[in-house]
Amino acid sequence: MIPALPDPTALASAVSARDRLALAQALNLLDDRRPAARQCAAAFLDALPAEKLDTGGHLIGITGPPGAGKSSLTAALIQVWRRRGLKVAILAVDPSSPISGGALLGDRLRMHASGADREVFIRSLACRGEFGGLSAEVWPMSLAMLAAFDIVLVETVGVGQKEIDVSKMTDTTCFVAQPASGDSIQFLKAGIMEVPHVIVVNKEDIGMAARKTLSELKTTLGRRTDAEGWQAPALSASAALGSGIESLADALDGHRRWLLERGQFTARRQRCQAEWLVKHLREEFGRHGIGLLGGESALFTELTHSPRRSPIAAYEDLRVRVVSGF
Repeated sequence: MIPALPDPTALASAVSARDRLALAQALNLLDDRRPAARQCAAAFLDALPAEKLDTGGHLIGITGPPGAGKSSLTAALIQVWRRRGLKVAILAVDPSSPISGGALLGDRLRMHASGADREVFIRSLACRGEFGGLSAEVWPMSLAMLAAFDIVLVETVGVGQKEIDVSKMTDTTCFVAQPASGDSIQFLKAGIMEVPHVIVVNKEDIGMAARKTLSELKTTLGRRTDAEGWQAPALSASAALGSGIESLADALDGHRRWLLERGQFTARRQRCQAEWLVKHLREEFGRHGIGLLGGESALFTELTHSPRRSPIAAYEDLRVRVVSGF
């Protein structure tokens, strides 16, 4: 028997009050592809408090090559944030199971030590083969989590030539570099990966190799800034020893405060939603479909200057416009 759909307004109110069961129900709703569920999900997102979605919380993306220690670093950050009285939600994007297509739940298992804390919420989500390392549900789910938690961290399956979506759909991106691996340096030199907002070399406890990688990263970065004018700091840390984690948390918060001080925070969130909408329109309709909406540049301008609304409702309206143009 198919369960009845929830009342979207009541669900939004319960999620905003940090009801864990309601949040789990909301995330399941956002993952439901049935047409009626999509309408309910759109209404739910529209009912969430605007101030929490515009300027509330801190949406952080953490990415880096497999084996760099992203999950252990995340677990260490959770402990620091909780000591500071912050409530934390994690969206761990796992590799998909080749059989079921579902998440393998590796990150949830690796971070189980935080599971007993009622102010920490962990959700695993399959990437479902998407090249960007993020599934289509990540942005809407992030919004639901931002309505309930101070920190929402999205951890991706890894980084590669096309796996940079996390940098376009979060307030702050942290790149975790692996010591004695040239991949991180090459990603930056080749311009494959946009300059992250914070770079951290994990496993500083292994000594010389970590110090050498940190030095190379600092040399490669130089005085480069991103499009907003932010200069990314390069740090070192050890999740195993717990060293450097406080400084990393400070650096991540420093980028959020920098955006707020310059009045760029809400605009960045609008850009994140625009990136999500354009990405999925491109995947469904290709460049021709984007062209029917006036082209990518015009579409970004329209989306970043439109009043805030549910990404699901906005996508459906854009879809109708594209289909009517064929």
